[in-house]
Amino acid sequence: MTAPRPAEPPSEDLSRLAALHGVATSYHPSPDRTVAASATAVTLALAALGVDTAAPGAVRAALTARERELGARLLPPTVVGWGARTPAALAALPEGTRLHVRTEQGETRASAEHLPPGVHEVAAAAPDGRTARAHLIVAPTGLPAPPGRSYGLLVQLYSLLSRRSWGMGDLADLAELAGWAGRVLGAGFVQVNPLHAAVPGLPTDPSPYRPSSRRFPDPVHLRIEDVPEFAYADDRVRALLERAGRLREEVLDKGALIDRDAVWETKREALELVHEVPLGPGRRAAYDDFRAGQGRALQDHATWCALAEAHGADWHRWPAPLRDPRSPDTARARRELADRVDFHSRLVWLTDAQLTAAQRAAREAGMPVGIVHDLAVGVHPGGADAWAQQEYFAAGMSVGAPPDAFNARGQDWGLPPWRPDRLADSGYAPFRALLRGLFRYAGALRVDHVMGLFRLWWVPEGHPPTEGTYVRYDAEAMLAVLVLEASRAGAMVIGEDLGTVEPGVREALRERGVYGTSVLWFERDWDGDRRPLPPDGWRADCLATATTHDLPPTAARLSGEHVELRDSLGLLTRSLEEERAEAAADTAEWRELLGRLGLVRGAASEEAEIQAVHRYLLRTPARMIGVWLPDGIGDRRPQNLPGTWDQYPNWRLPIADARGRPVTLEELAGSARLRALIDVLRG
Repeated sequence: MTAPRPAEPPSEDLSRLAALHGVATSYHPSPDRTVAASATAVTLALAALGVDTAAPGAVRAALTARERELGARLLPPTVVGWGARTPAALAALPEGTRLHVRTEQGETRASAEHLPPGVHEVAAAAPDGRTARAHLIVAPTGLPAPPGRSYGLLVQLYSLLSRRSWGMGDLADLAELAGWAGRVLGAGFVQVNPLHAAVPGLPTDPSPYRPSSRRFPDPVHLRIEDVPEFAYADDRVRALLERAGRLREEVLDKGALIDRDAVWETKREALELVHEVPLGPGRRAAYDDFRAGQGRALQDHATWCALAEAHGADWHRWPAPLRDPRSPDTARARRELADRVDFHSRLVWLTDAQLTAAQRAAREAGMPVGIVHDLAVGVHPGGADAWAQQEYFAAGMSVGAPPDAFNARGQDWGLPPWRPDRLADSGYAPFRALLRGLFRYAGALRVDHVMGLFRLWWVPEGHPPTEGTYVRYDAEAMLAVLVLEASRAGAMVIGEDLGTVEPGVREALRERGVYGTSVLWFERDWDGDRRPLPPDGWRADCLATATTHDLPPTAARLSGEHVELRDSLGLLTRSLEEERAEAAADTAEWRELLGRLGLVRGAASEEAEIQAVHRYLLRTPARMIGVWLPDGIGDRRPQNLPGTWDQYPNWRLPIADARGRPVTLEELAGSARLRALIDVLRG
């Protein structure tokens, strides 16, 4: 049988054109290996950036035009400055160039020296007659380190049910957890999953990493009884409490999975009734202020929600005029659906208030950081953000990952990427607005796949992930926006930088005060004998943990149960015996190191080993140490098992003990096993 021919590589002209637009023509899956991108992948990526290369001679024409444009350009569309120093792009202007700077604070200046942090506008006029206008982002040189060293809890909020929640964990549960953990455990933070707005529909995609909107939160997390108007709603809303109680009991007492759709349907009915209660004068004024502050972004989001109720959750299938958020038909529909638009706007306001209350509870409990929120890497292509911000997304493209040692077929995450050119032209306006919204109620922000600030793997629609290519972003500008908005909020940033990271990324993040993520099982001497990395070999500027939501809990890792689980679901690529042997050898090396360091105390047991793992984390210089909350009670089930969809109940499991029995927030607070684990870190 004849082997398939390799994809045709880009021509020299196409490669030069691609480079001028930040489109890669090759990538390095390992330091000693280079893989060429196909001409098709490069051509389609350029097309998504508005560069036509299809017609005869189009590549040469586009290359000539791009070279001429860049050669004549006085300034790029966005200029970055750090601290009080003059931005490099402005310092490099021809001698005699006149500047006119309009600062964010409303000042007018004739130079770019000692500008305050902010997003300013600069106009330049060179002696040769060239002129330019650009956005000028001035950010602090870096984020300060958080005070002292801290430890905290990592939890998927939906999995944390109390005896008051409506079938899944909610924001009042988060506030309770933070208040208890801060005051009783001395914890410095609680990290949660993304709480972004989900795409509606039955069934809803349960993954918090493929939301409808990253800009606005999901009202499914509301504690209905904490909405002030609840007390004045008619008796129908109280009847829903019985249904909520049944949902809670099904999960906690009868072993059912978390049914997000049923929870939302019950809460939605309650919120419809609460919405009928008029707001008092003070509440109305606060709501009006909130809407005014959020501006068109909130109006667009609420309009999409109202239109989705009428036409379905994928805007691509709506009547053609409604696919444009700025069309006259959309404006008319917004007026006709004014009550529904108000309903969804009000839900955002209520959710924002409870998110703010959770962070306030954390800080009042003594947490130096508080709630660490999670920023997903992208949004659903049919959702609110993709509809409202169409001009910023690359049509026909999806974010993913190239083939690597762990996944030979690559990955397609189904998330449309932002266009780097449109971001730069806008001064990164949508990114700034997104971050500013999240930092309203976050003590820190975890950025999922933080490498995406530098480049993303673009997969053309209809093509496998192997036929994608990397597209580069202006990392300096993306980082400047991130540092600027975090500093305004007095918050810190943690980048999820696990897996393959191109050289220089971690160094650039460290320079700006962005922390990394280190997971025990991955910390090995990859450049040497590949044995477990000793504690003093770890970096300090990171959040160190034993596991994550995508990995087995520590109890399952130590016992090898995670291999059995993957085998039962047909996910192994080798024989069960080979996988067992490799997992056992990996664990044995860690056990040997823990024993040699004298970290296993008392009689050998699973609980003692989990404590030893966290003593090891304490030995590292990591300034933040995270405890996966299910580890505190011996839970053995991962919250998400990558590579599965309906074969495994991803994102639907309540926190449970070693026997699989769901454990409530109230029981967690009284758990001697959890207290003993936290005492390890307190010691």
